[in-house]
Amino acid sequence: MLWLAVHFPALALEVFPGAAQASAPFAVATRRERGEILIANACAARAGVATGMPVSAACTLAPQLAVRPRDAGAERRALEGAALWAGQFTPLVSLRAQRCALLAEIGGGLKLFGGLDALLARVRTGLGELGYEALLACAPAPAAAELLAHAGFELALDTCEAMRTQINRLPLGCLDVSSETLAALAALGLRTLGECLALPADGLARRFGPALVDQLRRALGEMPDPQPPFTPPERYAGKLALPAPAETVEGLGFGLQRMLGELCGLLAARNLGATALALALGHEDHPATRIELKLSVPSRDAQHLLALARERLARIDLPGRVTELGVALESSAQLAPRLFSLFGKSEGSAESRAQLIERLRARLGEAAVCGLQLIPDHRPELAFREAEPASGQDRAAAGALRRPDASRPSRPLWLVQPPHPLAERGGTPWLAGPLALDAGPERIASGWWDGHDVRRDYFVARTARGARVWVYREASGWFLHGLFA
Repeated sequence: MLWLAVHFPALALEVFPGAAQASAPFAVATRRERGEILIANACAARAGVATGMPVSAACTLAPQLAVRPRDAGAERRALEGAALWAGQFTPLVSLRAQRCALLAEIGGGLKLFGGLDALLARVRTGLGELGYEALLACAPAPAAAELLAHAGFELALDTCEAMRTQINRLPLGCLDVSSETLAALAALGLRTLGECLALPADGLARRFGPALVDQLRRALGEMPDPQPPFTPPERYAGKLALPAPAETVEGLGFGLQRMLGELCGLLAARNLGATALALALGHEDHPATRIELKLSVPSRDAQHLLALARERLARIDLPGRVTELGVALESSAQLAPRLFSLFGKSEGSAESRAQLIERLRARLGEAAVCGLQLIPDHRPELAFREAEPASGQDRAAAGALRRPDASRPSRPLWLVQPPHPLAERGGTPWLAGPLALDAGPERIASGWWDGHDVRRDYFVARTARGARVWVYREASGWFLHGLFA
């Protein structure tokens, strides 16, 4: 087995969306009566704010400093969201909430993701897109991987010999023990795990308890170390409290990207695609704004879903400042297997077409974009009806339009509805001048059974400027019915 440990050293800060990258000073403090700074963003650090500093002293150095108490619940939820995202790489993920870390067994999927280096690069890139700073370490034993990551030793060790060599070099501060135990070990002159391991195990257990010895044995892979698996929820529903109220939808992008990334990780683990999402914007003094996103085809492409959400948000007027952001999965469907050609080019044209339709509908509105369904009727205005884009009927109509048939008369793509009456001079129809009849007549006589009887002779005509138009003549005169491209 090969375990990947992911340690989040700045999780207490990163649970507040955008706080780490904010241009204003921001810090997280303990909840004690006289709080101390736990972590500060780069702007606050430049002003002199440091870990362990009293909040009063930090505010003196940075008068504009925004201080939030540590939110252990939000950290737990963030770890669970990261675990959902990590589920796309392995079915076995375990939380280490007290250590702000995740453990994942990745040995079984290395070939699937192109090897260890490719997998680690993908994990690092994905966590960066979610807005997390992460330290990654791999080892055959989960405890060893966790200690390496917590100590900042970003190593990929795939053998027990290499693992034990590196474990001996780790500082005692990476151990998950009390501060009193660490102080007592330091008083004995011990600085590394190797020095601690050189002492008799019985003596260590008598003086510091068996838990310390067991932890060291697990790190060396000498003791069973089963990890409790993280069980993902049946349906995703994420919420984020914003560090400062957002007055525009542009300030929601970071939180959306994080939650959609978590959602897509869950969907990938189950081979599902989202078909409907719900966005909820919480306000200070107004009811929550709810926005629904419906997809033509199931998707778990986080960037595509983010683009749809941004397009849809750009069309709304916020009733008030946004204090909380939520994303919920309303419905999902099994994804069809993706087919690949013999020469390695994926068949992604249908998927790209569906994504384009969804973005257009998100920007212009649901009713502004539709497909066409062909109807077996000779009357041009009744030969089609609106259909759902990217549906089977829509694709069948597109295929019929693409099939060339020399025996069929020319048809324009743009019908004039209703037909426009034309003047007639000397038996010749006029449209900003006389029309030259190039082809025709084509007789269409139909509809006697439904009360819309037509008897028309159609012609392909040319205007004085050379434009091709479709006209017809009936008992009441000449009419313009279509324009050719």
